[in-house]
Order: sequence, then C-alpha cells, then structure tokens
Amino acid sequence: MLCHYSPLYSHSSLTGQKRIMSEVLPPPQLPPPPPPAPAPATSVPSKKKLYQAIAEGKAPVEGDFEEARLLLTQRECSFRKDLQWVLCNKYVPSLIQDGPKCGLVALWMAAHLLKPAKTTSVEKILQTALEKGYTAQGEMFSAADMAQLAQEVCGCRVQRLSCGMMGDNAARILKHLTEGQPILIPYDEDFNHEPCVRQGHKAHWAVASGVLLGLVQGTVTGKLFPTDPTLSWLHLSEDSTPAELPLDAAEEVYILAKQGKSLRYQLWKLETVAQSNAQLKEMDPQRATDGTHYVLPPGGVEEGLAGQVVLLYS
Repeated sequence: MLCHYSPLYSHSSLTGQKRIMSEVLPPPQLPPPPPPAPAPATSVPSKKKLYQAIAEGKAPVEGDFEEARLLLTQRECSFRKDLQWVLCNKYVPSLIQDGPKCGLVALWMAAHLLKPAKTTSVEKILQTALEKGYTAQGEMFSAADMAQLAQEVCGCRVQRLSCGMMGDNAARILKHLTEGQPILIPYDEDFNHEPCVRQGHKAHWAVASGVLLGLVQGTVTGKLFPTDPTLSWLHLSEDSTPAELPLDAAEEVYILAKQGKSLRYQLWKLETVAQSNAQLKEMDPQRATDGTHYVLPPGGVEEGLAGQVVLLYS
C-alpha cells in the first residue's frame, strides 16, 4: 500500500513564516565605534610662571622681625662687626602677582600696613587704575600715576620723591621707614628679584617696609633698642621713637622689601637699589613691539620712573 505523506508545512505557510521571522528579527547590530584616540603624552599642563609655581602651596613667614632674622642669620658674616646694627620693620603680607601687576600688588601690600582693616582687593585697585587711564594691562610706568592711585584707593597722604634715592632723599627715606611707613620703589629686577641695571628693560615695583642700619659703635643702648634674643649683635627697634635713632650715624644701610614674584622678604643695600632706580630709561624693546597696548607717560619710562619713589603715610 502506498502511503502519501503530506508535508508538515505547505509552501504558502513556509513563505508566511519566513515573512513573519523577517519582520520579528531585529536588524543586525552595527559594529562598535573605534576606541577614542589616546591623549597626547604631555607634562602637567600649566600656564603658571615659574615664580608662581615656586610659591604655590607655601606660606610667608609672618611678623615684623621673624623673616628678617632668618635673612640676617644666613648672611651674618657679611655685616661689619665694628658697627652697631639696628633693625626696624613693619610686616606687610605677601601676594604673588598674576600678569604685569607688580605695582598694583606692591600697593596692595603697602595698604595692609596703612589701613589693615580697610584694605581693598587687587581687583579693585586694577579697576580703579583702568578707569583712571593709569594702566592697560596692570602695568604702572608712572610714579606720578602710582601716587595718585595710592591716594584714591588708600585714602592716604602721599609724597613722590624725584632726583634719586641718595643725598637728602636718603635721609627722608630712612626717616620714613624707621617711622613704620611703607615706600613704593621702581627698579630693574634681576632673575633672583634683586635690583640690577638693565636700562629699565626689567622694570618692576617693590614695597619697602623696613631698614637695617649699621651705626657707629656706642650710638644706641640696649635699654632703648633691646638686643635680639637669637642674634646678640642685632638691636631691634620695637617701641622706640624715630627721634631716638640718630640716622646721621649710619655708615651702612639696607632696606627690607617685598615684591610680587616671591613670598619672601629681601634685604638690599640702599646704594644698589638707588643705582637700579636711577637708570630706568626705556621699556624692553621686545615688550614694546609685542603688539600689546601699554600706558606710557609723556617722556616714557625715564620720565615716569627714573629716580622716583612714592612715600605713603598712614
């Protein structure tokens, strides 16, 4: 007997099934995207200047005499043993500048000594300088403008000295510093922030807040000027009045100053600063042609800065 087997699925049903399957199955997946390109191997990105990187995470040594004492200890052998040494200083805080704002930062430091309870911000000082037309980028190439700015932002009396830092002006500067008042000084800055002679190409501002005087032996007594507890050859001017300090007996003079590229005080010979201050002649030619706008007074850097300092009075 022949048996006839009918197919389990007819052609039509298979066709339908294929159509259903084609409708149900998802489309094939796209290949995964390629992995992201590896980041270029570079050092830690930073736009900080070297002096900013050095100061980052550090704090200044505070106090009228604390850091000065460290400086004198390191350089003890450089001071004449036949003189009496008297240190006068009023602490000013440190601030690292951002951009060409050395003069504005020096003024900010001085303002803390004048009116610590009413100190304004560097941003406010910059804004005032911009509004008055004293600066374009934060630079200050005019001691006259700096004096006006100090009056406006600090509300203090200001005296601008010209004709250099020696002679009669040296006596005024020493008297001012021994009275605990700050002085703004333009000078040429060397790689280590010390004064140098670059014809104004490295023009910079510092604030002086103290002075170290080498006086003729027997000029002062320990009663009026107590001996430092760690340096037996050093006398401190703490509560003494300036009238008690005979400045005409000074044979060697150093000033204690800060500037916006270091947290530390620096000790400079008065003659060295005076020489740097007197020869500020012109802007760095490379800077003058870099396409950036700067505010220069009539007569340029020489007329604006050379031989000039700004005394601030509380």
